[in-house]
Amino acid sequence: MSINYFSRRFFPAIVIGLIFLAVLASNISHAATVTLAGLAYSGDSKSIATRFPYTKRLELAQATGGSSLNKQLAQMMAKAKPANFELQQLALSELKGQDQTIVLALVITGETVSAERFGNIAKLLTQVRAQAMFFDFKSMTVLRTYPFSFSHLDVIDHYPSKNEMNERFQTVFYGDQGKAGILARFADAVSSATIPTNVPRFIQVTDVNIGAEAHPVLSKLVKNANGEEETLVADLFAESLSSKTGIPVLPFSKGYAIGNVMSMRIADGDVYNLKLPEPDYAISLSVPRFKKIKSGEAASGASYIFGAYSHVTIKEPVSGRTYMDADFKNGEVKLVPASQDTIDDSPAYYDALKGLFTKLSGNLAGTPSDWLKSATAASDISQQIKTTQELLKSCK
Repeated sequence: MSINYFSRRFFPAIVIGLIFLAVLASNISHAATVTLAGLAYSGDSKSIATRFPYTKRLELAQATGGSSLNKQLAQMMAKAKPANFELQQLALSELKGQDQTIVLALVITGETVSAERFGNIAKLLTQVRAQAMFFDFKSMTVLRTYPFSFSHLDVIDHYPSKNEMNERFQTVFYGDQGKAGILARFADAVSSATIPTNVPRFIQVTDVNIGAEAHPVLSKLVKNANGEEETLVADLFAESLSSKTGIPVLPFSKGYAIGNVMSMRIADGDVYNLKLPEPDYAISLSVPRFKKIKSGEAASGASYIFGAYSHVTIKEPVSGRTYMDADFKNGEVKLVPASQDTIDDSPAYYDALKGLFTKLSGNLAGTPSDWLKSATAASDISQQIKTTQELLKSCK
């Protein structure tokens, strides 16, 4: 293929891309003020009630009581003081024609409430995944997202009633026993979030491959087994990387977007279709299997090591340069009392996988740990960590 052919083939697309980035940069450079849009739901607006039944139920209950979730969020953020921008509260319709058009939303991306009986006990799992999302209102383009989540597992001596499930779900939003809930975690993410002063570079989990041995474990952690397992893994990694390094991570497009267009509905009813930028850096994750090993036994009970395995690849698609390409493993110990005759392994495997991503992200954030040496056989892992750290700096 000749250079002339390449120029004729791709020059118009390159020019359009540069113009788009210039317009986006111009808007960002004036983004000292950010407008709070409020609570929002990702994905198809027609299926929100089906995909987020507990959040919608909580939203309705709070609104009926005179203080909607959106109102509570606005009141909380009115007291918040983000470190890197001013936060104002206006109707989005008032932004039309204005220069400063960066908008912030608390986007709910997934919820799981499941109850399962094991012998004479029952497990109640509640989980919400969310993002602090900044987008440009003029170009309807996602600028950056900071993912976070709240998970809680109860083991109780009876199958939970609907009221108990609803009560437990409330703690996901408001916190429990000193553990910050979704609303407080949103405020915390916003407090240190940054708005880039020039065109940023984007990083995104683009591919997730789950092995046949790992699939049954992850399926137990999500309600909808139709691709939700991949989204769960992508969100786990993105949340760990973002929280440890402070960089924004674009949403996993398979979970939230079609053709790199992400639909989102604000709680007040307006629906927006947001464009996701092409990532400058692509993360591929593979989770081939989990493993359980008995590590000790006494009269009082037994201990088990729950292991998670993952291959992580980080590449720059345009240049083809690979920054990270290595296998990792992580084990978490769980003690099982002799009085407990049934064991649900899925939460322990979840902790092992989350621990793997969190420990790896800690090393990428510049906090080296002895764990890394035992977690991978890659002889050049120190160099891989170093080059990836340089990559991540360009995404801030």
